[in-house]
Amino acid sequence: MTSMVPNAVEHTDAQQPPITMFGPDFPYAYDDFLAHPAGLGQVPATEHGAEVAIIGGGLSGIVAAYELMRMGLKPVVYEADRIGGRLRTVGFEGCDPSLTAEMGAMRFPPSSTALRHYIDLVGLETRPFPNPLAEATPSTVVDLKGESHYAETAEDLPQVYRDVAEAWAKCLEEGAEFGEMNRALRERDVPKIREIWARLVEKLDNQTFYGFLCASEAFRSFRHREIFGQVGFGTGGWDTDFPNSILEILRVVYTEADDHHRGIVGGSQQLPLRLWESEPQKLVHWPYGTSLRTLHPHGEPRPAVTRLHRTAGNRITVTDADGEIRTYRAAVFTAQSWMLLSKVVCDDDLFPVDHWTAIERTHYMESSKLFVPVDRPFWLDKDPATGRDTMSMTLTDRMTRGTYLLDDGPDRPAVICLSYTWCDDSLKWLPLSANERMEVMLKSLGEIYPGVDIRRHVIGSPVTVSWENEPYFMGAFKANLPGHYRYQRRLFTHFMQDRLPADRRGLFLAGDDISWTAGWAEGAVQTALNAVWGVMHHFGGETDASNPGPGDVYDEIAPVELPED
Repeated sequence: MTSMVPNAVEHTDAQQPPITMFGPDFPYAYDDFLAHPAGLGQVPATEHGAEVAIIGGGLSGIVAAYELMRMGLKPVVYEADRIGGRLRTVGFEGCDPSLTAEMGAMRFPPSSTALRHYIDLVGLETRPFPNPLAEATPSTVVDLKGESHYAETAEDLPQVYRDVAEAWAKCLEEGAEFGEMNRALRERDVPKIREIWARLVEKLDNQTFYGFLCASEAFRSFRHREIFGQVGFGTGGWDTDFPNSILEILRVVYTEADDHHRGIVGGSQQLPLRLWESEPQKLVHWPYGTSLRTLHPHGEPRPAVTRLHRTAGNRITVTDADGEIRTYRAAVFTAQSWMLLSKVVCDDDLFPVDHWTAIERTHYMESSKLFVPVDRPFWLDKDPATGRDTMSMTLTDRMTRGTYLLDDGPDRPAVICLSYTWCDDSLKWLPLSANERMEVMLKSLGEIYPGVDIRRHVIGSPVTVSWENEPYFMGAFKANLPGHYRYQRRLFTHFMQDRLPADRRGLFLAGDDISWTAGWAEGAVQTALNAVWGVMHHFGGETDASNPGPGDVYDEIAPVELPED
């Protein structure tokens, strides 16, 4: 068991196929599409070398650019800040370069199978991430209302936590057909997935996560709901998600996205950076040795986009921060969608009005982190009085909420994520500098570990991020509120542009906030592949009959469509 509140169904058969995060809304096997020897498709030879604007150099933009380059098109990447987006890995000034902090994505579930394709492609290594009570985590401390509990396994916690675990399992089974859906996803039984999900979308679209808990007899106890919110399952407390749609939560637990996480050795930002440098063995039109870097003057992306508008012939015209104006037959917008409302001057006719509404109503979660470098993983020292670890991965209702201990061996410098928070808990940190945040965090942790002098081990200045204060993000990730299913469907299905008026085509949306599983890098990859199919189709291309793309099978697996009236 790797979480305090486990999944309702445990899987022990090693022969079962791995689950994938394609999810119930659009059960398309992106991992099979990527692995097929026929490739992702082709465009007519007359289109080889045609430029496509890629706006945003995060993972979604770089994946889209990489695959379009392989097809023989010429991606032109625009990036306002740095390649990587929310895959942002930073170092500590004056410290060993191997010490890094993951300011954005830091843990990836095995169900991120399309993401795994690119991790393997560029030769990155992963290792287990030390989540609460995970096998890779030596010990966990749960500190609620001033009372701390030390645990090396879930069985070490008081009975009330097991009661909460049981309540969550019952709640999922009774209210969301958990076992049947989880099995259908694992077996890739598309008809069964669609049958179950159609019922649940209609039933639960207007329900909050908290309301879903309250509707369950298993969670009639407020105390149980409170513990569940503060401690949660898999990655920690989920009370910051209580106002969000329960559909968002079900997508996570069905696909086991909350469990068995792995981190990327050396930092997640290496993935988009290596793809930028990668020279594909198989590519069309371009000579061997071509990479995204070599296709861009001086090896750098174009600067930030400041204006997008349509021009004659249904072209997309892009103005960048250097004042350069270029016109394209197709463009892929992968930046945070609110940029279209604020940082980028846009014509109304870029999208149909219903899509503008969906962009405007997108709800984003705030998130903050603070890391400090330390001389060694001192937390593994044993307390001579108790025999316990000196310090543990910590979940608490104090300001820090989640504290993670990250090491690379007993004799090497290490890193502590002193605090990882979301929403209201993140906003509490917003006015404070990195040093001010650290002081509050050390005080809180000192109350949990009164005999531990964390400060004595700190060897460098802290690094921090509040994603809601980042000028090109304004939030960490999308999280739909009740009633937002229709909006998300419009954004996700935007790549199917034959259904749009002719003068609204050519600009494609992608990125994790366009996906059904925002906050996960897998969603960035999947929507990038949707956009690649859309651009290919826009240029008159097609996939191989043996490897149909997401647009080719759309009618068979399209997301549930709820009535608008």
